Amino acid sequence: MSIVRYTLEVGKELTDEEHAEMAARIEAASKKPYTYDPDCPLMTPAQLAQFRPVHFATMEERAKAMREAGIFDPDETEQETVIEMAGHK
Repeated sequence: MSIVRYTLEVGKELTDEEHAEMAARIEAASKKPYTYDPDCPLMTPAQLAQFRPVHFATMEERAKAMREAGIFDPDETEQETVIEMAGHK
């Protein structure tokens, strides 16, 4: 993998040569195989199927979904923090 840096000047158009060079780089990159990081390997279809959208209309819906998933209860976490802080007076 390589990093290509190119500085564009505001208001300056690419020349035909620069445009062709960029198009060639994009075309070459599109033909290269994907390289997966060991910390983030290719996922199986079964793993991908476990993803769900995370769109909540309200914070209450978000808190409910988090409680149902067993992640944490934001209300309880806040209370624990307040109790813990009160004990450090």
